[in-house]
Amino acid sequence: MCTPCFRPFTGYRVQVDPLAPLLDLADVAPAFASARDAVDAAHRHRALRKHGGQVAAEASLRAAVASAALEGSRFDLEDVRGGTVTDPVVQGALRVAEALPGLVDLWPRAPRQVLAKLHVLAARGVVHDHDLGRLTSGAERIDALAGLVAGNETTPPMLLAAVVHAELITLRPFAGPAGVVARAAARLTLIGRGFDPRGLVTAEVGHLSREPEYVGSAGAYATGTTDGVRSWLRHYAAAITAGAEEIAVIGDGVLAAV
Repeated sequence: MCTPCFRPFTGYRVQVDPLAPLLDLADVAPAFASARDAVDAAHRHRALRKHGGQVAAEASLRAAVASAALEGSRFDLEDVRGGTVTDPVVQGALRVAEALPGLVDLWPRAPRQVLAKLHVLAARGVVHDHDLGRLTSGAERIDALAGLVAGNETTPPMLLAAVVHAELITLRPFAGPAGVVARAAARLTLIGRGFDPRGLVTAEVGHLSREPEYVGSAGAYATGTTDGVRSWLRHYAAAITAGAEEIAVIGDGVLAAV
């Protein structure tokens, strides 16, 4: 487990936030606060008053397409929307996006079960059926991560989502499109902890728009150094900000179409 991040947790409910020191890293707290402000502002977009469902559906689609692109399956959004893309990674990302609302409540109660389910959805048609939902490495680290997620009402949602995401893309504990699983788990954290309850923030679009930084900061996090973790957290805040800005783009488009 990444030393600066957290130690394995052995109980069910987190009482003391083991991630709190990460907010003391240089520039991290201001970056997170700015991202929080961007999300709050985006949640006030006037399209959400009467057309929230349309905005949420479009955000889910864009997040799925971006997540697949980050796994190397790059396709035009309109082609995916039109149903002409049969690429299995794209289809898996779409299945994951569709399933997320039904997994929100289960995520903090049974994280390992949810991760396995996400992999089954994401990797069907990509890996052998025998490998669906099965860890290929890092069982101990996954246990530690699950212990951090389960019952954790203490860690700020964006910070917890950032660490969940980084740990899973560092470990890549499943065969095939493990990054889709990582990004979905982070999204579940943001939704379930009330940071983005309607699932509107397309952080995946933010990661894709800053892909070299995404890859570089994830690699820096994997080194386990304080500077590496700081680099990742600052990137994550920037991706959340970009994902919040995408809400306005979607909302404006919905209003223009009605």
